Amino acid sequence: MTGSRYTAAIDAMLERIDSTAKQTSGKFPHYSDPESGEWTTTADGNWTGGFWGGLAALGFVASGEERLSRLADEITEQVLPRESSDTAFRGFLFWYGAAVNHLVTGSDCAAQTALAGARGLLASFNDRAGVIPLGAEAEEAEAVGEGAANIDAVPGTVALLSWASAQTGDPRFLDAAIRHAERHIELCIRADGSVCQSALFDTTNGALLRRYTHKGMNDDSTWGRAQAWAMVAYAQAAQWASPSFLPTAVRLADWWLGTPTAGIVSWDFDAGTGPHVPIDTSATAIAAAALLKLARLVPDRTDFRDRAVAHVDALLDHLTPTGPHDDRPAGILMDGCFDKRRDFATRNELIWGDYFLLECLISLDGRSDTLTL
Repeated sequence: MTGSRYTAAIDAMLERIDSTAKQTSGKFPHYSDPESGEWTTTADGNWTGGFWGGLAALGFVASGEERLSRLADEITEQVLPRESSDTAFRGFLFWYGAAVNHLVTGSDCAAQTALAGARGLLASFNDRAGVIPLGAEAEEAEAVGEGAANIDAVPGTVALLSWASAQTGDPRFLDAAIRHAERHIELCIRADGSVCQSALFDTTNGALLRRYTHKGMNDDSTWGRAQAWAMVAYAQAAQWASPSFLPTAVRLADWWLGTPTAGIVSWDFDAGTGPHVPIDTSATAIAAAALLKLARLVPDRTDFRDRAVAHVDALLDHLTPTGPHDDRPAGILMDGCFDKRRDFATRNELIWGDYFLLECLISLDGRSDTLTL
């Protein structure tokens, strides 16, 4: 892969940020049609809206354009009303939608919004169980509430709480971050390093009651995005919360490297492959970003970076334009699988897939070290 292809891809994604901003007009892009580029939006951000703010902030890093810094601030302001929502997915909203903005642009308003989100998450922490539960408003179809946990609630959340502890000097944030991450190792990570997305736990002591999945093929399979979320979550935890999480991050990554796919992974590792099995570019992009973080944390593991580069090279084959006669809007990352169990947006552009691909490209193109994001 030549640097020129990374540069061209970044340029296409910058163009896509501009077209998305014009199209969404104050709403949050959720998923788009891969042919027309038309976005389906949400008013409150659902669990995905923070990635739009993070994408704008990364656009500023990639381009130096102040208008993208201003756009990131506008999106950050739109995230703020969600500070008290009863959902653990506020970690996604306030880390990517506010803290990332602050970290890469220096925005003071973004820092204050990120702290508001961290305070909201801390207020939801179940001290007896040592976990922030999914909550009654968690954006899943069923099996949510005060006794439910989800690996998706670790990425962003642990980094946000750890960052808030450093910003405020309040150790309660870091304590909650560490305990939340530790509990999810017990709840969601299997002995072989694979991940089950969700779990029910005893609200009095946090003990595992049952593992299940919201979006995987079945309770015993490994949903691609669950594994990827766990990889980025524990790479972040090792960086922001405690180096003690590094062995877990490596174990998760080793399981991923033990699978045969260096290109785009299937939506679930147990689903097999073939023309009728959806792939998931978003899971692949998340995992690539996690592997690049781990490559910096464990520099002698060159295989982490090698697999990340292979994934990114494959992802660019799914980024418009795919050839000289492709007249679709530039910068669409196709073939993301939102929710195969419900046949919902199974071959679409997904806003978080865009975010993680741009994060990888910025790193590989040498524009910024995104290790701490």
